[in-house]
Amino acid sequence: MAQAQPRREDDPLLAQQGDDKAQLDPGLQDLQQPEQAAIRYGHVFAVTGDLAAQPISPRDAAAMRSAEDSVPGVQVPEGAGGGFSAATAMETAAAYNQAVGAVRPGQASEAAASRGITVTQTAVPGGRVVTEFVAGQVVGQYSVADPPQAVEEDATKITIGEALEATARAGGGRPIDRADAEAIRAAEMSAHGADVAMLGGLGDQARAAARANAQATRDGDKVKIGDVLADATAKLAGDKAAGTEDATRVIQAETFNDAEAHARAGGVGAAVTTAARLNEDNNLGDA
Repeated sequence: MAQAQPRREDDPLLAQQGDDKAQLDPGLQDLQQPEQAAIRYGHVFAVTGDLAAQPISPRDAAAMRSAEDSVPGVQVPEGAGGGFSAATAMETAAAYNQAVGAVRPGQASEAAASRGITVTQTAVPGGRVVTEFVAGQVVGQYSVADPPQAVEEDATKITIGEALEATARAGGGRPIDRADAEAIRAAEMSAHGADVAMLGGLGDQARAAARANAQATRDGDKVKIGDVLADATAKLAGDKAAGTEDATRVIQAETFNDAEAHARAGGVGAAVTTAARLNEDNNLGDA
């Protein structure tokens, strides 16, 4: 006849084993429970509420990729210079979550399924800002430059973009600082003919570089002028011949942000000023 097995509460050893399992290191508990190891929206994006606590799922990532691909004329940036898109990050997180068993293939998060994944576009001078949403919260944003309009331009005139490229050739090895960044930003606005800089454009890239350089301890780790201004004409959403007003605007931005209130020899202000003067001389010669 089979003997009755002792109950856990009646056997001190079994009770102790139960206590030991209950007191496992939290990291080991996470390994035993795949859902606890999942990459959640709050780990990757600045979101709140129930969305932040939900694992990023394969169907969410696929929906975001489809939404990005549906935006006409947009090449989604891979780097941070022009902002960031959400699809790549979501795909990576969803693949990990599926690998650890936290989500199923084809699974969608409850928030995304009920409130949707959308992409909007907002017109700004020289282009558009694309913003991506999951369940009504922003998870990605980047800028898209509109194609330059065909303009009849005197081929003998030096454009602002060409002046920026000349700066890259003359002093491209010098680390960017705040004065350079503000001069580049002013030059970009003049080239676009706008009072607002292009989001994610040369000015924003230069500002980000200047901030990073201020924290860097070695010159070899710093972003150089040539890194930002090489091929400037191709990076600008619009360009125009440099004029006296453009040069004044750039010089003012540069000197205002320079510690000694000086324009840089071989800097952005000097290059745009030289281009404006040569263009003026060409006008006089044609008269």
